[in-house]
Amino acid sequence: MDFVLLFKALLLGLVEGVTEFLPVSSTGHLILAGSLLGYDNSVFEVVIQLGAILAVCWHFRARLFLAVSGLSRDSAQRRFAFLLLVAFFPAAVFGVFLHDVIKAYLFHPLPVAFALIAGGMLILYIEHRQKSHAARICAVDSLRWQDALKIGFAQCAAMCPGVSRSGATIMGGMCFGLSRQTATEFSFYLAIPTMFGATVYDVGKSWRLLRFDDFPVFAAGFIASFFFGLLAVRGLIRFISSHTFVGFAWYRIGFGVLVLFTAWSGLVRWEA
Repeated sequence: MDFVLLFKALLLGLVEGVTEFLPVSSTGHLILAGSLLGYDNSVFEVVIQLGAILAVCWHFRARLFLAVSGLSRDSAQRRFAFLLLVAFFPAAVFGVFLHDVIKAYLFHPLPVAFALIAGGMLILYIEHRQKSHAARICAVDSLRWQDALKIGFAQCAAMCPGVSRSGATIMGGMCFGLSRQTATEFSFYLAIPTMFGATVYDVGKSWRLLRFDDFPVFAAGFIASFFFGLLAVRGLIRFISSHTFVGFAWYRIGFGVLVLFTAWSGLVRWEA
């Protein structure tokens, strides 16, 4: 067994789990980490993303069970499922048509750095704006289908690595009148169909690359992603009860500037 490769898998699983649900872009961090570690495996990325998906499913298992079991008899649960489908629809459509183009031109360290900086500045603006705009929606059950659709279109921006799926949906939700807590909660729920859909799509395109010899490495990354994803979800829920996302914005800006500086100075040879 290649223990160096196993360590890389654990490290990348940690990166995926920690960053998937924070507004800092897990895809962007994986591209940068993969470039530094010299490990680029599209199938592996799909596997560790699945670990993060299952982490959020496990955390919200009671709510999800209630929604699924109540579809046939509870109008509130049918409405909840409908809202998720409406919000998921834009990413499903645009994802199919733009997936290959975006991967070809934007899945590189320098575009990620620029997206991190731009996203950080946008978060600072939205958080400043939020101080003078009272939220009109303070519970997920109060969303209208129009609100869900708007958040779905906001999520499409996250197809560009470095933007952040959770960041786009949370900040978009706040712009459209959701409270910070409600936008974050809906972002978690929306992650489930979105990430499952992306995983199925990527597996369909890459399953021929699967090899049995990769199982230990994939398993290590999957477990790390699940464990740290669960910690990240629980930690973020506690964090937003008394904090804003300003700290994440400054992190994005600082990290993006650092990547650009190291590339410009030649300190790091960022591989495409």
